[in-house]
Amino acid sequence: MARENIDIDIPDLTDRRAVVTGGSDGMGVVIAERLAAAGAEVLLPVRTRAKGERVAAAIRDRVPKARVSVHDLDLSSVASVGALGETLRAEGSPVHLLVNNAGVMTPPARQTTADGFELQLGTNHLGHVALVGELLPLLRAGTARVVTQVSVAAERGRIDWDDLNSEHRYRPQRAYAQSKIALGLFGRELDRRSRAEGWGITSVLSHPGVAPTNLLAARPEIGRSSDTTSVRVIRWLSARGVLLGTPRTAALPALLAATTAQPRTDLLYGPSGLGHLGGAPAPHTLYRPLRDTAEAARVWETSARMTGAALPV
Repeated sequence: MARENIDIDIPDLTDRRAVVTGGSDGMGVVIAERLAAAGAEVLLPVRTRAKGERVAAAIRDRVPKARVSVHDLDLSSVASVGALGETLRAEGSPVHLLVNNAGVMTPPARQTTADGFELQLGTNHLGHVALVGELLPLLRAGTARVVTQVSVAAERGRIDWDDLNSEHRYRPQRAYAQSKIALGLFGRELDRRSRAEGWGITSVLSHPGVAPTNLLAARPEIGRSSDTTSVRVIRWLSARGVLLGTPRTAALPALLAATTAQPRTDLLYGPSGLGHLGGAPAPHTLYRPLRDTAEAARVWETSARMTGAALPV
């Protein structure tokens, strides 16, 4: 299938409320716009409000009937997550779809969040754990689907419980992979607990493959002053249709996981091409580090304690 023809049909989402983290950049913009075009009310919690407002305005221009609102959220701050949760709970509207899409990747030097967590663990994983805890009553009220974006980096590696915050040894890629493995295991445990306790929440995992987004581009705020060699190679390959996807196609696995009629919570939605790097979205076998149910339970319990999230432990 030619890459320009890769797409999925999205059902009518009228009267559904969706929250998309990382919706002001890259594939997150595509996810938000496609959900809005299908009729969903889309909430964009963003760290930089001005950027979020520009994206929301652009979506409204392209989708005249789009209902898109911008909210403040810094996933690297448990207090910021709590403030968003308080706002949305006060509104009282059920949340039918949560897409945990935001992330930060491989700061050259170790950095910490406002709460003292290693930045990737704190933002990619613990911030989303706290968000699920804050929104849990609204997710239950909406019999929600939670889609959690992991990464091809979660295919290998493990959680280093003796150095969870990379305090003794910081290796950027290893810390990134650990954050995504932890997040994926949390997503799996959310589904298991929901089934056991009758919460009505369905938790599904997806990953975008590899595409030219800003994750590996210059990010002065995390200490990366110029584009990485990796992102230059990714852009070159993507522009020529070799192996990799584009931000548009990379958004499709999460959209499929979010809207398919009968989601598979025991599989991982990702590109179906070679190495799951690009291609049409489809479910495939869970990466090995995401299969351990005991490890998933440990991630849930530990993460809830670390963040103070309102999650049953």
